[in-house]
Amino acid sequence: MDAPQLITYADRFGGSLRGLAEILDGPLRDTFGGVHVLPFFRPYDGADAGFDPEDHTTPDPRLGTWADVAALAETHSVTADVIVNHMSVRSEAFRDVQLRGDASPYRKMFLTMGSVFPDGATEDELTAIYRPRPGLPFTAMTLGGRPRLVWTTFTADQVDLDIREPATWAYLTGIVDRLADAGVTVLRLDAVGYVGKQAGTNCFMTGATHEFVRRLRAYANERGARVLLEVHGHYQQQIALAPTVDLVYDFALPPLVLHALHARDAAPLSRWLAVRPPNAVTVLDTHDGIGIVDVGANPLLPGVPGLLTPGQIDGLVEAVHDASGGTSRLATGKAAGNLDLYQVNCTFYDALGDDRRYLLARLIQLFVPGTPQIYYVGLLAGRNDIDLLRRTGVGRDVNRHHYTRDEIDERLTKPVVRAQLAAVRLRAAHPAFRGDFTYEIGDTTIELRWRHGAARAELHVNLRDLTHRITYEDAGATRTISDVLELAGLR
Repeated sequence: MDAPQLITYADRFGGSLRGLAEILDGPLRDTFGGVHVLPFFRPYDGADAGFDPEDHTTPDPRLGTWADVAALAETHSVTADVIVNHMSVRSEAFRDVQLRGDASPYRKMFLTMGSVFPDGATEDELTAIYRPRPGLPFTAMTLGGRPRLVWTTFTADQVDLDIREPATWAYLTGIVDRLADAGVTVLRLDAVGYVGKQAGTNCFMTGATHEFVRRLRAYANERGARVLLEVHGHYQQQIALAPTVDLVYDFALPPLVLHALHARDAAPLSRWLAVRPPNAVTVLDTHDGIGIVDVGANPLLPGVPGLLTPGQIDGLVEAVHDASGGTSRLATGKAAGNLDLYQVNCTFYDALGDDRRYLLARLIQLFVPGTPQIYYVGLLAGRNDIDLLRRTGVGRDVNRHHYTRDEIDERLTKPVVRAQLAAVRLRAAHPAFRGDFTYEIGDTTIELRWRHGAARAELHVNLRDLTHRITYEDAGATRTISDVLELAGLR
């Protein structure tokens, strides 16, 4: 098992790569063994918070340099994003295509509708394309004086790449080389499910996608890096995908934990633990919204039920909106821009509504097998940032607060944050978590157990009254505590 990791933007948690390193080596010393630094490329503050890079091979100088990345990699394992599906419309390559059209040496790197459907497409073929947002994935643009339908899966600011082209492969492997040279050891393939567009398919997780992942993983492994796939979809797709890659996200865990704590029902979580992939990275919250598609039925697998029923999903979404005092409703769906059809935009703290539920959720995550990643807003038990949402109109910004150093220091004194940090440190240091995992889950009880030789660590959660108990070996003696606050010396 890998040590717990932090997920964060450098500019929003430290102000720069050096500032982030100072926090990791200062107040968070001995807490995280790794850090996923969300896009720090030029520019980090584009239309999609860095996921629309103009130059994917250069850190934004406002955040630091490759030397700063390498210095961070000396003390922590570093995860960085390889944005494989698209590039910014403001990139040098695409601006050249806009100017010169087919005469540009970069023209074939970028997908148009005609790239995939050279003989045209029928209505059935177009409506079959899977997209996480409303409408078709095309934007009308002029390339070299000729109107074209450019493939834009996410927004009109992000133009999709053609992975069949040698120039695209050279571009992406160049990014891998630069990251590996700086000591980055995990590459997160962003939006990889959409890269393999093929006529006659839904253009999501196609055969071309799987072949691309296999090829890029082999290249990354040769450079000493592992590949982490970011794919939202039906849970059975995650199970099928996991053996073909180094790491996958457990995106089903967050909604299942929310369901367990709101509905006081652990049965769906039990079903998932019985089948989930062993090479998972566990999360509760990330820079995106809380995924719902990962536990529901999905048109990509018609007739196959999800981990939660439609009624349970409706109840979960309403419970989150209620717990957040309605603020998540302002940031989700048609109420906010950057619309995703499968996410609820909310901090995980506000999705649960109080310290007790929140700490229980984090304990469950930390006791479930996998590599736990803690999002910076969740680390500080952050609330929905309605002011930022109103300024940008981007729903996901409600969970992307910009913390000053003074705010960070103040939040680190809060009991809920101190207790969470103590739990993360227990997970990082206790030898039991390097051993074998077993569990017993009833309708309203959760027992998660770890054993490694004589060392043991156990979590018992009672959903009826939202109490818990932790039992672990401490200095040769067995210690049992009835409140995680005791780990932080607060009780």
